[in-house]
Amino acid sequence: MYTQMKKNSGLWSRLFSVKREEDTYYAESHLRLMFRKLMRHKLARISLIVLALMYLLALFGSFVAPQGLDNYDSEHLNSRPSKLHFVDADGKFHLQPFVYGLKSERDPVTLRKRFVEDPAERYPLKFFVTGTEYKFLGLIPGNLHLFGVESPGRLFIFGTDDMGRDLFSRIVLGSQVSLTIPLVGVSISFVLGLLLGGISGYFGGIVDSIVQRVIEIIRSFPTLPLWMALSAAIPARIPVVQMFFYITIIMAFIEWTGLARVVRSRFISLRNEDYVMAAKISGVSNARIIFVHLVPGFMSYLVVAMTLAVPAMIIGETAISFLGLGIRSPAASWGVLMQEAQKMENVALYPWKLIPLGFVISTVLAFNFLGDGLRDAADPYK
Repeated sequence: MYTQMKKNSGLWSRLFSVKREEDTYYAESHLRLMFRKLMRHKLARISLIVLALMYLLALFGSFVAPQGLDNYDSEHLNSRPSKLHFVDADGKFHLQPFVYGLKSERDPVTLRKRFVEDPAERYPLKFFVTGTEYKFLGLIPGNLHLFGVESPGRLFIFGTDDMGRDLFSRIVLGSQVSLTIPLVGVSISFVLGLLLGGISGYFGGIVDSIVQRVIEIIRSFPTLPLWMALSAAIPARIPVVQMFFYITIIMAFIEWTGLARVVRSRFISLRNEDYVMAAKISGVSNARIIFVHLVPGFMSYLVVAMTLAVPAMIIGETAISFLGLGIRSPAASWGVLMQEAQKMENVALYPWKLIPLGFVISTVLAFNFLGDGLRDAADPYK
């Protein structure tokens, strides 16, 4: 009898403990539940790591890049990527990786100049070396770099371009533009879409008609000619910071219309709900009803929409710069680097110049997978 009662008490305690755990789980906030579901999405977790590394690379780009944007090496034009070695020409193993010196020669078949390794010169890879001066975040001066080799050695991880500039350094420093413009642009378009779409859907009438006609006019223009027209209005010789600002504004004022229409439809479906009518009767202001009662009702959708809008912005900035209408050399962005590699000669003879394309694809895929994970996490039926 005692044994049976003990088994029953253990069974009831386990049942009650499970129920308490479930009550605790479902008592958590909606954002916490979304985070739990998101962490179970394998591709979304990997994408978060990839994006975190990308933005850390952009943040500390001046420190990570061995060279600056103004560094040219006329003796090593179109040099192929450097090879790191642990075993020298004599078969001796070295714990510290090294690169060989480079010497030029003519290809016996094409008669083109090429660079080959010179085993007589060996330069070990060192960390925290001094080099090109820079300003961290544009404020703090410094000249310390993560890695490099001593002069006259050369380290070109991704090779060089046709002006002797280190491609790896330009990719790292270009990420500061290509990864920042989308975030700033999406933030501006998010505010515009939420504000104008909310006003249109909440008030309706003549206000709704005006906003919708403006949206239809903007969306009726073909994207490429609109980019070209807006970019042509930007003076050709202006500082890079101003160009960055102008491109951000252009991207934001083009992309806000889609979100505004979605927000409008949501407001139309929610503005007659009982809790909204109760707030109106209680004398709550329209602004408070919009931002406190209506917007939180579909905030999860807005988060997903913002995440999926970033890759579109990245591709847009890359396309503008690729066409020569956005950021221009000697400034760097991933679009500028791809524009410099658009010749078939570069693709055939210097394939390493297409490496920036891999960074664009990786970042866009990471944002898309993260958005897919957020969409699944925000779905209450999953």
